[in-house]
Amino acid sequence: MTVEYIRYRIAAGQQLAFEEAVRHANQLLEAAPDCLSYQLAQCEEDQELFVWRIEWTSVESHLNGFRKSAEFGTFFQLVKPFYASIQEMNHYAVVE
Repeated sequence: MTVEYIRYRIAAGQQLAFEEAVRHANQLLEAAPDCLSYQLAQCEEDQELFVWRIEWTSVESHLNGFRKSAEFGTFFQLVKPFYASIQEMNHYAVVE
């Protein structure tokens, strides 16, 4: 399993649209066979910061599966307006 973290800084006036876009995008993640779970969190100390956490079966399944699927085009169109607001987008291995 790998965890993708996407960190955003979203201005107050865009937050509702961002949250709605993520809700719709999550429906596509729900249908993706290699997506295990997802969660959007908003920082309590700085309300403009958001972290979208997505668990994938592997980096390869994410990059060569979901990102090459027909659903990815729709997914990307939903989140594209917020692409410039991304501060980090990386895959992490869980260390326990």
